Amino acid sequence: MKSLRFAFQLFPIVLCGSLTFFAARMAAQTTAPAAAPVTPGATATLTVSVTAIRNATGKIRMTLYRDSNPVGSREVEIDPKTLIATVVFDKIPQGTYAVYLMHDENQNGKLDMDDMGMPLEGYGMSNNPPRREGRPGFDETNFQIAKPSVAIEISMIYWQ
Repeated sequence: MKSLRFAFQLFPIVLCGSLTFFAARMAAQTTAPAAAPVTPGATATLTVSVTAIRNATGKIRMTLYRDSNPVGSREVEIDPKTLIATVVFDKIPQGTYAVYLMHDENQNGKLDMDDMGMPLEGYGMSNNPPRREGRPGFDETNFQIAKPSVAIEISMIYWQ
């Protein structure tokens, strides 16, 4: 009888251990789909649409990064009817990129901050990471361009 009671007490521990072991094995065997191969020397067109813009005042300033180095920037008008801004980067080499942007409402060329260091103007990044303090790194915002035409959408973030 004691051995049966001991077995029932031990059962949840063994079960949890087994489930943990099999979950770890399944995770190790699961692989993310491979990124499409980049064709050396191939170029692409990247279209970036900016949404969730709060007004048509000022311009959207956008910087394109390749392998965490800035490679191009654009300044674009905001469509006052749709509150969307679109930028096209033509003939860029295929590879790994990220896009950072800001809504320069007062057109002073910088992202204005309040006394606490919080942004007064909107900003956004490729992959639309969640709003938080501090700028996400290139590893969180990068994406692959491995075909002739790629389109992404970035939602503007406003703190105030």
